[in-house]
Amino acid sequence: GLTTNPCLEEYDTVIVGGGPAGLAAAVYGASEGLRTLVVEREVPGGQAGTSSRIENYLGFPSGISGDELASRALRQARRLGAEILITRTIDAIDTDARSITLDGGDVIHGRTVILATGVSWRRMTIDGFDRLIGKGIYYGAARSEAGVTQGLDIHLIGAGNSAGQAAMFFANHAATVTLVVRGDSLEKSMSRYLIDQIHGKTNVRVALQTEVRGVDGDDHLTSIDLVDRATGDVRREVCGGLFVFIGADAETGWLPAEIARDPRGFVLTGEDLVKAGRWSQDRDPYLLETSVPGFFACGDVRLGPVKRVAAAVGEGSMAIAFVHQYLQRYALLPPPAVVAAAMQAPAG
Repeated sequence: GLTTNPCLEEYDTVIVGGGPAGLAAAVYGASEGLRTLVVEREVPGGQAGTSSRIENYLGFPSGISGDELASRALRQARRLGAEILITRTIDAIDTDARSITLDGGDVIHGRTVILATGVSWRRMTIDGFDRLIGKGIYYGAARSEAGVTQGLDIHLIGAGNSAGQAAMFFANHAATVTLVVRGDSLEKSMSRYLIDQIHGKTNVRVALQTEVRGVDGDDHLTSIDLVDRATGDVRREVCGGLFVFIGADAETGWLPAEIARDPRGFVLTGEDLVKAGRWSQDRDPYLLETSVPGFFACGDVRLGPVKRVAAAVGEGSMAIAFVHQYLQRYALLPPPAVVAAAMQAPAG
């Protein structure tokens, strides 16, 4: 039942990425009558989809898992008329022709393009680590992994909110949960409400100034070696599951050179373009506009200090507002009849 082929040759906006920012843009774009297409190379949800529980998202006082939030957003976008292409990648973007070449050779055109590709987990370089991926070692944490941790002693690497949320979730299933933290405190990188919850859980402990030095196991992870960064002492602990939350980087090397990025690959937008001398138009760039007019970026792929699901959703909706302004400015909006037809299209 997956949609893998585009229905049209030209769209008002093509959204690259199906995480919270991309799905929010799809919902608002389709609801306002824009011919909207989302291209997602894996599964909708992005990095947020791997979060076992998001507790600080407005409107969900008991929290919601990342995969459930993504599933709801996907259904909503489709019901409003957005096209969602799954398991398709982009081979090339021609910024002059506004053309996008998909894997397999399909070419589509977008009057505007929204980059919402998010970020990818940083990889661990420990010997034997990759051999045990999926066999006790995981990047991120989804609710489906709760069953494999039942009654086990597990470890989480990281000190951000994602790690804290996962620790609280797994504490209801695992015998013990250990947060392995390189730094000397959680306060520098984790929200206060999560720190308080962690301190209140008797089966959750925090190993500060500690790193994973090695992993062991044949067909499945059995133990890990931890090193105390202050003393250099190494100890081996039984480990039934190791979950990694060490941050993420933007993978934007595939983008054309015309789209400006910082040294870490994050896309420059708005005022950052002007500061970097990468804006050449006689008008100011829109807040989320990239160095190519009509190309926008939102969510984690955009250079910015806030990396939260709520921020990504907000930027996705903002991107559509700027798309409208751009299309109106350059008289590229579709005829009213097309908008009316899109608005009256049957749901589903």
